[in-house]
Amino acid sequence: MGTQMGVEPTIKEQETISFPVTGMTCAACQARVQRALSAAPGVVDASVNLLTNTAAVRYDPAAIDPHRLIDAVRATGYGADLPTTDSPPTLEMSAPDGEDREARLLAIKAGVSVGAGIVAMVVSMAAMGTRVANFVLLAVTTAILVWAGRDIYRRAWKAALHRSADMNTLVTLGTGSAFLYSVVATVAPSLFARNGIAPDVYYEAVIFIIGLVLAGRAIEARARRRTTDALRRLVTLLPAQARVERNGQWNDVPLTEVRSGEVVMVRPGERIPVDGTIVDGESEVDESMLTGEPLPVVKRPDQSVVGGTVNTTGAFRYRATSVGENSVLARIVRLMRDAQSSRAPIQRLADTVSGVFVPVVLGISIATFLAWYFVADADALPRAIAAAVSVLIIACPCAMGLAVPTAVMVATGRGAELGLLIKGGEILQRAGDVDTVVLDKTGTVTEGAPVVVAVTARAPMGENDVLTLAAALEQYSEHPVAAAVVRAARPTSSVPPAAREFRSHTGSGVTGVVDGRAVAVGSAHLLRQLGIDAPVGGQNRGATDGATTLFVAVDREVVGGIEISDSIRASSREAVSRLGELGVDVVMVTGDRESTARTVAQAVGIRTVVAEVLPAGKVAEVRSLQQAGRIVAMVGDGINDAPALAHADVGMSMPRGTDIAIEASDIALMRGDLRAVATAISLSRRTMRTMKQNLFWAFVYNAIGIPIAAGALYPLTGLTLSPIIASAAMALSSVSVVTNSLRLRTARLS
Repeated sequence: MGTQMGVEPTIKEQETISFPVTGMTCAACQARVQRALSAAPGVVDASVNLLTNTAAVRYDPAAIDPHRLIDAVRATGYGADLPTTDSPPTLEMSAPDGEDREARLLAIKAGVSVGAGIVAMVVSMAAMGTRVANFVLLAVTTAILVWAGRDIYRRAWKAALHRSADMNTLVTLGTGSAFLYSVVATVAPSLFARNGIAPDVYYEAVIFIIGLVLAGRAIEARARRRTTDALRRLVTLLPAQARVERNGQWNDVPLTEVRSGEVVMVRPGERIPVDGTIVDGESEVDESMLTGEPLPVVKRPDQSVVGGTVNTTGAFRYRATSVGENSVLARIVRLMRDAQSSRAPIQRLADTVSGVFVPVVLGISIATFLAWYFVADADALPRAIAAAVSVLIIACPCAMGLAVPTAVMVATGRGAELGLLIKGGEILQRAGDVDTVVLDKTGTVTEGAPVVVAVTARAPMGENDVLTLAAALEQYSEHPVAAAVVRAARPTSSVPPAAREFRSHTGSGVTGVVDGRAVAVGSAHLLRQLGIDAPVGGQNRGATDGATTLFVAVDREVVGGIEISDSIRASSREAVSRLGELGVDVVMVTGDRESTARTVAQAVGIRTVVAEVLPAGKVAEVRSLQQAGRIVAMVGDGINDAPALAHADVGMSMPRGTDIAIEASDIALMRGDLRAVATAISLSRRTMRTMKQNLFWAFVYNAIGIPIAAGALYPLTGLTLSPIIASAAMALSSVSVVTNSLRLRTARLS
């Protein structure tokens, strides 16, 4: 879409930028900006969000630079600027926000306008259309239009200069035509009298329309702000200062001055200012703002803490590791911002309609005017103007533009509160279609904190020798099983010997040279690959309690085995049950032995097990399910799982997952609880229902409202729609869509 010569750049060549867009007021504005960006050469994909007034663009930097993207937006008549990078997003959003001021100003203008409209109505009824009263009303209306309605008319004029039309165009044409008609009736009433038309004026209607339009926007602005409350609460969690040790003294310094490597002190009841690792001390930390888990977590030396979480009971010192925009909280904020700026696929329908909506409404309004003017038996001109104005006012593309983004923003915010980081509207929509969940075993169904439960050795080797040799290799591996071996070896060997020629065999084990001997540590599959006979003994324990056996071979001969056990997560069985209630099949795919895998699967209620597979085998299993027509979610936590996470329709990473697994996933689970998978699917399905409801009512509102405004009921009932009622209905349509989306904040998902 817009790439030069029809060749789309590879993912590595692409870059993404998000920047603010000002001046958008309705779905037609959004559609125009989005079309302009998508048509720019080098743009791969563009998403414009009316709710956040931002644009997110994926582009080929070799074909276009960000400044030309800004120029493309400005060419449509809307404002845009490149984002600033001076401070992390957490600090940017903590700054005073202009949305509150905008909402207050809109509310003031709306209140004054509605009050002036009431006064104008009383004067009009009391004076019965005298010229003096009409001139007074003309002065009041002019003042309201210049002060309260200035932005509406200015934006409509700007759109006209760029040969476009939006919601401001409709309001301007509606109120402008009624105002000009009233001015002529006031200044030259004889023109009407000569043609047998009463010189009626519509000043109060013009004032009321402006007031109600502004009231609707004020209410909408406040409601829209509530959709980002979860994100705002998240980014204001950091304290303003941190207590840092410098030159042997403790100093309270601004958060922006804390540097990685410095030692920070946290006392009971304080928020942790930056990410780090505990040096000394012990406490319980409330991490609910990240995980949604209400119970505090015990933290001891060498364990990590996250900025923004709350220290509850003890005091401790810790060394800062990630600060500023590299912190966990800043990364979460960026992820949520990107998610809330993205589009769900269902938005395309609203975008298509919005692109042609305003011109169509203008055509209907002209047709309505002509029909009333030539068909009405009395007061043809006033009736024609009133009907045409009503059509222009009641037609509101704002509701269509807000229908999907509001639901996405509320849902991603609700997800964050529950410990789910959902990376965009497309993911949010796709997760609801999932009918099969593939689970890794270690660190997903199990705790991911394995321990050594038994060691066997063959003479002349002893058990300590086997452990020491294994630890010499495993100390270079990132796998949780490797960490268990190294921990078990520490009491017997303070420092494992160094290894040379270390090599990790993904999903199987490790090999290397220790003290001049070739050592292999891993599964029976690894030994067979190396041409070593793997013994069948020593596996009965694993078959009964789910333990995993690592074989240790020296110079191509097995010298012993290490049995590793990993406890099953307490929530795994309930999670599998909840997924079944949602109509989702569960499959466990693991590189572990068949017997071990089936023992664990049986304990949690999983019926389908695929064991002894390498990472490529996990990808193949995901593809096989997809080829069978299944919508697959993959849940894992390690580097080994990253390819399968990327190939699944929806990838979900567990909280202890590596950075690679988190980057490859679509939904990051911040809590070590598999029930979050079911919650994510439930949230997606509930959000999709809300989106469909919003779009349905946005379309139905216009499908019903426009014909009524045009006079469809008049032949049957003799009723017509007042422009004032039309403006009130228009204001309520957008508010109703936002309000319906806000229901997701309290929806039951279990």
